[in-house]
Amino acid sequence: MPTRRHVLGGLAAAPLLSRAAWAEVGAPTHVAAARRGNGSYALFGMTGVGDVAFEVPLPDRGHAAAAHPVRAEAVAFARRPGTFALVIDCADGRVLRRLDSPPGRHFYGHGAYDRSGDMLLTTENDYESGEGRIGIWDVGAGYLRIGEVPSGGIGPHEILRLPGTDRFVVANGGLRTHPDSDREVLNPDTMRPNLSFLSDGSTDRVVELEPALRRNSIRHLAARRDGTVAAALQWQGDLSEVVPLLALMPSEGPVRLLADADPGQAELQGYAGSVAFDGAGGRVAITSPRGGLAQIWEVASPGEPQILRRPDICGVARAAEGFVFSDGGGGWLTAPAPQVHPVAWDNHIVSLLAG
Repeated sequence: MPTRRHVLGGLAAAPLLSRAAWAEVGAPTHVAAARRGNGSYALFGMTGVGDVAFEVPLPDRGHAAAAHPVRAEAVAFARRPGTFALVIDCADGRVLRRLDSPPGRHFYGHGAYDRSGDMLLTTENDYESGEGRIGIWDVGAGYLRIGEVPSGGIGPHEILRLPGTDRFVVANGGLRTHPDSDREVLNPDTMRPNLSFLSDGSTDRVVELEPALRRNSIRHLAARRDGTVAAALQWQGDLSEVVPLLALMPSEGPVRLLADADPGQAELQGYAGSVAFDGAGGRVAITSPRGGLAQIWEVASPGEPQILRRPDICGVARAAEGFVFSDGGGGWLTAPAPQVHPVAWDNHIVSLLAG
């Protein structure tokens, strides 16, 4: 498997066409997928005050997106077990490329660019073997797939690049699934979720939860500027058991279960849908559409969390100050005032803010 260094040094890729930067398409601060009122789907660019900067149709339900670090270009991923992703020019709405997962694979709805935007990494399921894969696509060569590496576990859901680096972290949720069985978990008794850290195409660190929490699927991620990773968890065991659904992984040291002793975790009904640090990095939020609430925690000295109650709240991302949240009723909750759009926002918000 060629590493980033080999790829960039050895490929004679065609030069990229000059395309608009994010500032030229209405200066959006976030992108998110949604279902419109007529039942169709689209990817939206949203400004810092919650206005729509652009709207690009999607052929089916989207999940999350990867935003190019420089150009106004995004990859919209189908919801698991979808097999397509669309590379979209957000300046004019053109579909630049359609990416199809290799035979025997499907995407998990997430991906991430490297720091330069030269390569895209995608989380994938090799569903016959049950092993997780990270697909590698060369952007300059027209999103040519140039290889893959192991994800470090089963069920790689979200992949995230750590700020200021070309090191990636993968949430291996531990759930073995197969398209023939829809979304049924095939290995509930042998789950081993983990966080895997990848550099130059190989795994350099794997972190697991304690054995008693092996059914706590690690699904979604956020990263702070200092490399601290926050993980939103989804409990696959008996929902009468109340378990922590928010974990922090510092750049060095053990996993910290931020909500370990909080009785309010029961309100989340075993499901944390998204996670984000705020703009300053001092607070971290998780959402629960099942529970209809978000919890906002102080990272340094957690006490009881701040609670935001909103039906079907799931999307969360950092804003210039604080957070932005979204819900299935069209609510886009950000400063200076919330807005309601005629859409049903999907699960995630992707921040375009630097850092």
